[in-house]
Amino acid sequence: MATAAAEPLDDGELAAFFALMEVSSNLQHAVEQQLRTDGDVSCVQFLILARLRDSPEGESRMTDLADLVVYSRSALTYQAAQMEKAGFITRSPSVNDERSTTVKITDTGRERVEKVLPGHIDVLRRLLLNPLGPQGVTTMNKTLECVRDAMRQTPPRSAAPRASNKQK
Repeated sequence: MATAAAEPLDDGELAAFFALMEVSSNLQHAVEQQLRTDGDVSCVQFLILARLRDSPEGESRMTDLADLVVYSRSALTYQAAQMEKAGFITRSPSVNDERSTTVKITDTGRERVEKVLPGHIDVLRRLLLNPLGPQGVTTMNKTLECVRDAMRQTPPRSAAPRASNKQK
């Protein structure tokens, strides 16, 4: 069944998209550089540690964590193995669901978050928050919450069905 051609983006829509992509890429690069320099952790590892630090009991199920950091299950499993080897987290079978794995932040993981946090905050303030000002931050937050909520209507990346190797 053929689908109708999508309506082209107007100049304003296209400019907004390109601006978002450029800002996102530049911010991601600066954050990644700061985290590597200050704490030898990647951005995704920092996000995992920060989410765990702020969660009840300092722990989360792997699947829930994958959804929170918008990461695939297999990629999160790889990161968790690296972080466990570094002593930042522990992994254990979930007490509530034998099919799940629970990840818990260690004292070493908490210390690493605290070590990189001042530089992380500096990068965010300098590159994102200060140029926007308080009103701009409020507007951006409301706008991005709206977009995020719309995106959450589709299954999270961690819950997406796995690709089949079968030919159709």
